[in-house]
Amino acid sequence: MNLNNLHCIDLDMTAVEGFRKFVSCWLYHSAECTFVVDPGPLSTMPHLLAELNRYGVETLDYILLTHIHIDHAGGTGALVKQFPSARVICHPKGISHMVDPEQLWQGSQKVLGELAAVYGEIMPVPQENIGYADRLDKCGVRVFQTPGHAVHHCCYLFDDLLFGGEVAGVHAPIEDGIYMRPATPPRFLLEVALDSLQRMIDLQPRYLVIAHYGLVEPAADYLRIASGQLQLWVRGIAQLSRGGESPDLAKVLAWLLEHDAYYRNQDRLDPDLVARELYFIGNSIKGMSEYVNHLPEDERQALVRGEGERTPR
Repeated sequence: MNLNNLHCIDLDMTAVEGFRKFVSCWLYHSAECTFVVDPGPLSTMPHLLAELNRYGVETLDYILLTHIHIDHAGGTGALVKQFPSARVICHPKGISHMVDPEQLWQGSQKVLGELAAVYGEIMPVPQENIGYADRLDKCGVRVFQTPGHAVHHCCYLFDDLLFGGEVAGVHAPIEDGIYMRPATPPRFLLEVALDSLQRMIDLQPRYLVIAHYGLVEPAADYLRIASGQLQLWVRGIAQLSRGGESPDLAKVLAWLLEHDAYYRNQDRLDPDLVARELYFIGNSIKGMSEYVNHLPEDERQALVRGEGERTPR
């Protein structure tokens, strides 16, 4: 792998506050192999096609989907129309939804409201263009199923670079520090997410692409931070929950600012990015709250005490 052949294509949406350097597509373009990771929503497809043209892309070998959420995969069908020989790689649980996306589109509208319309409708992918494989020999890419953020989540290892999607949550570049936070919409299962992170740590990649947002190294440091954050946030929500009721969002945010040094760096983001983060964090806290509230009481109390927390290897 030659990093000079790797390009981040920002899919900024100026109509929504803070949606810059957040949604992105990654292009690897060489004489041997060309692929994109997460082509993004339909509304940004004209910009993506213009950028692919600027980089001289005439054919795509693969379109790799880390998961099928609308901001990552909504425009896939439109991209296949432009590159009909491209093979779309998707988690097996997501394939049928990409071929017939009506249910996925309806779900996106329900969860995202007006934002779904900004992203644009989800375009169907021809059945013959989409599938799953553990290894893509032409490009030397290995595929790993990594449920956690979503049941249909995958990571892609390309030499020593891991395209991690949202396996490690969300990251925003800041100077002299790290801002990260979990991305755990319902239905969230802590043990499943931690297992996915540990398996990616065990691969020992050097670089990590975090879909939202950026290329970071050393990869293992960020994956371990993500593992610690998942456990910390779940413990905090367990401590703040009362009688099976989800805690007040403001109280959770205050607790996180006190206990999570990485999340606390939110105050170093530009105001529009803070507004964007607050828009999504509520859904992550909802996923964790539902997880905590469905646990047997003895397991919930163990979380409150911080028992059984894992230290990633």
